[in-house]
Amino acid sequence: MPKRILCCLTAVLLVYSIFPCKAGAVSTSAASAILVDADSGRVLYEQNADAKMLIASTTKIMTALVAIREGNLGDVVTVGREATLTEGSSMYLKEGEQLTLEALLYGLLLCSGNDAAVAIADHVGGSQAGFVALMNETAAELGMEHSSFANPNGLDHEDHYSTARDMARLARAAVENETLVRIASTRTVHIGGRTMTNHNKLLSSMDGCIGLKTGYTRAAGRTLVSCAERSGQRLVAVTLQDGNDWADHQALFDYGFSAYPARRAAVPGQAVDTAVVQGGVSAAVPLTAASGFSWPVGAGERLETRIELDRPLTAPVLAGTAVGQAVFTLDGVEVGRVALLCGRTVPPEVKSAMSALKEGL
Repeated sequence: MPKRILCCLTAVLLVYSIFPCKAGAVSTSAASAILVDADSGRVLYEQNADAKMLIASTTKIMTALVAIREGNLGDVVTVGREATLTEGSSMYLKEGEQLTLEALLYGLLLCSGNDAAVAIADHVGGSQAGFVALMNETAAELGMEHSSFANPNGLDHEDHYSTARDMARLARAAVENETLVRIASTRTVHIGGRTMTNHNKLLSSMDGCIGLKTGYTRAAGRTLVSCAERSGQRLVAVTLQDGNDWADHQALFDYGFSAYPARRAAVPGQAVDTAVVQGGVSAAVPLTAASGFSWPVGAGERLETRIELDRPLTAPVLAGTAVGQAVFTLDGVEVGRVALLCGRTVPPEVKSAMSALKEGL
């Protein structure tokens, strides 16, 4: 039974339609491109982002995500003959060689090894067909509605394609996986008797790049999915069929971070607002965020917070009790909400005997 990747996209898709990117603010040489805020899902730039395209070795982001979730990094994998005969980029596996799954993942993401992809698929999925089924199942769970996977390495196939928007969805899920990010962001590693160097030039040429994956076939052209982080904000860029991808990704990130800085509206455990408490030793209680929330905000846009309490608060109230939600709106349109908790306990007011007697009269 494969492990499920939970993904809720309804609110994000609504935001896509309400807050479109600003046309003309940046451009690329790609046939298809998109820039997305990784945490909120807000699209900051898009260009032909729903066109079905060949994706070459950026496929291996999905291969790695499925392998990490379904396999064990310490598993020892015996390389089969079919893996060694796989065409294209390679980590130069030998038949009968034994490597850990983790070592193969380095070969997959750094060397872009097509042979590593086949070895991983056979081990984790029982066969390439079994593994591809897991890939397509995961794609469906992530909302990649216009994608189809036919192999674990990205070699050209009529049933193997995706879109820039779908690949951004995949990348957003991938950067939530600490193991995948650790491997994809490694520049050089010595593992499994090999020295492997990452093909992703952005790791050394651009501040804040944390991966993810390059790709190329003659039919697909140059494909690139990358993620960068600055000041706690993460952006994902995807370009398909782009001969100038390194420069285009740099330009996309520079644009996104400068034009749409993330505004942190809620921090877990910190007060968002206060609420009135009736009959308590204190007249008010701080309302703390149960989770964090941030949103990219462009020039002239306003991110506002509205407090919705489930009920009026009457003492006693206990610290940690859920009492409502903070609702965040951008120019009047809701973009998210977090649960609010009482920040401290407020006991009931202690009344004197004389006060109680007067109230009784």
